[in-house]
Amino acid sequence: MTSRFRIKHRLRSVAVAVGLLPWVLALPGAAAERVYINYGLLERYISVEALESYALTGELPEELEVYSRYFTAEQLEQIRLGLLSSTDLDVVAVSQFLYTPQGEAILDWLGEIVQTAGRLNGARAIRGAVILAAADTDNGGLNLLNVLKAFPTQGVRLDLGRLSGLADAVVTELNQTNAATRLIQAQAALAIAESGNDRSFASQIELASAGPYRWERRRFDRTPLPTDLYVPDSVNAPLVVISHGLGGDRTTFAYLAEHLASHGFAVAVVEHPGSNASQLSALLTGQAMEAVEAADLIRRPLAIQALLDELETMALRDSALRNRIDFKRVGVLGQSLGGYTSLALAGATVNEATLAEACPPHIDQLNLSLLLQCSVLLAPQPLPMLQDDRIQAAIAINPLNSQVFGPTGLANITVPTLMISGTADTVTPALAEQIRPFTWLSSAERYLVLLEGGTHFSTIYDPQAAEAIAIPEAVVGPSPALAQRYVRIIGLAFFKTHLAGDERYRQYLEPAYANAMSQPELPLALVHDLMLTE
Repeated sequence: MTSRFRIKHRLRSVAVAVGLLPWVLALPGAAAERVYINYGLLERYISVEALESYALTGELPEELEVYSRYFTAEQLEQIRLGLLSSTDLDVVAVSQFLYTPQGEAILDWLGEIVQTAGRLNGARAIRGAVILAAADTDNGGLNLLNVLKAFPTQGVRLDLGRLSGLADAVVTELNQTNAATRLIQAQAALAIAESGNDRSFASQIELASAGPYRWERRRFDRTPLPTDLYVPDSVNAPLVVISHGLGGDRTTFAYLAEHLASHGFAVAVVEHPGSNASQLSALLTGQAMEAVEAADLIRRPLAIQALLDELETMALRDSALRNRIDFKRVGVLGQSLGGYTSLALAGATVNEATLAEACPPHIDQLNLSLLLQCSVLLAPQPLPMLQDDRIQAAIAINPLNSQVFGPTGLANITVPTLMISGTADTVTPALAEQIRPFTWLSSAERYLVLLEGGTHFSTIYDPQAAEAIAIPEAVVGPSPALAQRYVRIIGLAFFKTHLAGDERYRQYLEPAYANAMSQPELPLALVHDLMLTE
């Protein structure tokens, strides 16, 4: 293969990776005049002036016409729009994030690809350029073109070999996730066929509607964790603890808490001060230096243990709570960082040796959650016991767990466990963080629920809520209302079966029922076991 054709092949590979080339070009602050593209010993350059002309006019300058043969008209238009597409973040928010440990790690990743004119890692230059671009609100703010124009060396060097390797990794990850999705769907279909379960569930228990119980919400701000406690009008109700992810609060899963309470569950929706919405806002306004401290990953499950202790004591002393909650039947549910918290409370153990081998993570792993997982190594040692024996069942939605627990740590869970995964999750990728880890579970009762097209925000997005960071529609994904309906139904069936001990609900944890309620805009599949072919 000639050098020319190799370059052509690599450029196409880059273009396939969902606009990866313009995205990386946007990351670099004096004013760069040229973008140098290096592939091995070969080097070409494009003037920033020509890129700006194309972005603003849509007409390819003569300098760029030679490169147009490597891209389709649609890809060229995507590059043009990518150069001008602005992100609605102010300069303080951008600066604060880029100085966090996670931000610096991302910059170091990108600096391997986007280098200075002197071929040095471009991390510092990228940070300066991004901050200057975000401050230039009169000219469009933080967009790719402004970042290029603010890059603080005469040229920006783009290592095409490393970029195309990253693009290949993106394509491989997408292909493997798609293959795993098809496998899960096939195994679900096979389970349905083998069970002979083709009956209609329409006349069965209505799981999506509110239940018959009245309930009250009590707010506690002085407990080990700020907590909203939903208590149904019943005796000895099973208790479900709900743990939010980074940037969440007590309202994040209010829709689920209300639903479970109406069906006879007490629900404690906790708020983790070190990783809640207030912490994220403090970071973005310059009042905090980190999105989440390493120690918070250990404090989270410990604080829930302490909360359960205090609620038990409170229930003995407070006549309004006495005999209302059964602390021998406790379940936990969490999303993202809360999913990690749930698994830790359920018995998953941190495998420090495995984690040390996997850290620091590399950009080719395409897994931002590893930055948080690796931070556990910085937590005070030795690590305490995170499991709570009162936990009898656990649901983990989009959890991060692959390296912090690993196969050995997850195998220590013995209680019924259900994982929910979205195939379009770019924060805790489905294949790495849920699908493979599900196969490591050894609990007799285990379930994997897959939302095809679901994202990291599908189950928590509330269009009426004020977000610390505006979440683009494409990141939210299709039909979050439907995703949350699924969570209400599956969560109720799971906890009714494994906490309340009501066997009538077990049928709703079968692949046939998941298939029956699946909707085309967000297809749903459920399996009990999975055999992956690596």
